[in-house]
Amino acid sequence: MIERADRESRLTEADHLSVRVWLRMLACTTLVERRAATRLRQNFATTLPRFDFLSQLERNGNGLRMTEISDRMMVTGGNITRIADQLESEGLIARSPAPGDRRASVVQLTPAGECAFVEMARRHEEWIVEMFAALDEHERRVLYAVLAKLKGHLAETERKR
Repeated sequence: MIERADRESRLTEADHLSVRVWLRMLACTTLVERRAATRLRQNFATTLPRFDFLSQLERNGNGLRMTEISDRMMVTGGNITRIADQLESEGLIARSPAPGDRRASVVQLTPAGECAFVEMARRHEEWIVEMFAALDEHERRVLYAVLAKLKGHLAETERKR
């Protein structure tokens, strides 16, 4: 399959280094996400947003309100509701009224959802490790530290706005 050139491949040395770095990060993120999404679809007949939804619940065993899931995934409430409806119809999650708020619901994994997610998460981790195999441990640690520094800077400048 021939892939269209990404924005990064159109740059030259004359373009600002910060722009080149940003587009390289974007290209890598897109490639990793695309590969993970393809494998989730092929191996588990699911999507990356559904995987992310289940992941949020797995990390929060007492359940989450729909608005919390939406905030954590940085998507609209309508998208979350659509995913929740699908997962609930498949028996992977259960919704119950939120204590003290009849309008809100708390979502939790069902035992079937926990079982399904454990296998998906195990395989997903294998795929991510495989995708980063070109970097040795030291390179991964350096990249992680550099990205942490950038993330901190961006968060700080956002707070100052």
